[in-house]
Amino acid sequence: MVRSSIASETGANLLLSALAHTDRERLLPGLEPVELALGDVLHESSGRLEHAYFPTSAVVSMLYTMEDGATAEVGRCGNDGVVGVSLFLGGDTTPSRAVVQIAGAAMRMRARTLQAEFARGGSLQQQLLRYTQAFITQVAQTAVCNRLHSVEKRLCRMLLLSHDSAKTDELLMTQELIAGILGGRRESVTVAAAHLQDAGLIRYWRGHIRVLDRAGLERAACECYRVVRAESDRLLSVRAPNTALPGTALGDRPFEVRLRAD
Repeated sequence: MVRSSIASETGANLLLSALAHTDRERLLPGLEPVELALGDVLHESSGRLEHAYFPTSAVVSMLYTMEDGATAEVGRCGNDGVVGVSLFLGGDTTPSRAVVQIAGAAMRMRARTLQAEFARGGSLQQQLLRYTQAFITQVAQTAVCNRLHSVEKRLCRMLLLSHDSAKTDELLMTQELIAGILGGRRESVTVAAAHLQDAGLIRYWRGHIRVLDRAGLERAACECYRVVRAESDRLLSVRAPNTALPGTALGDRPFEVRLRAD
């Protein structure tokens, strides 16, 4: 990919697009466009991170796996940030594993390049620290949500966050992955989806989910989605291109999740 194409791709990541022009231009040679497939593991638990990833259309879940094999999402990253926060905070590993939840594109940077650029200061360091604060809020709120709220509420939160990050109205996921993200069983996901369908918020059939009422889904969701969204908007100062507030034409657009057969 030529330099101009890479420069265009960086604009699809909100963190990179917020950089000063001179800083962004300096980063271009160190950025490599990559395609991420559903289920790709970007780094394992306690594994050394070799690269940082700036998603442009992909969404990555940070999953924690217990000794008995049970998993739950502790955080996620879309086109608003970077996978690899531990690299510039002084560590090379993290207890969670990063798994691609929604297939798509990203810009990849070598770990040592990111560390050197962070040490320079400037707009990249500032944006990375602001994103880290937003990410910490997300992790904390996710922990509270997983402990206190029902699978149905957590499913609403997941669908809304996916809608915010996605560049397509149609997603490919597995029921097993959704259950792993929510920290529940596949059967619980099916029951929760059926309840939302009965309320007229989604259409659920044969492993497909289509959101019919975005505003209604926000009302049905717990406060956790609103807290995370508000803090992200406040700190990052830019709204994702496919994101709109409830009640707008874009905010009410249909959104479909196709659940791939396991």
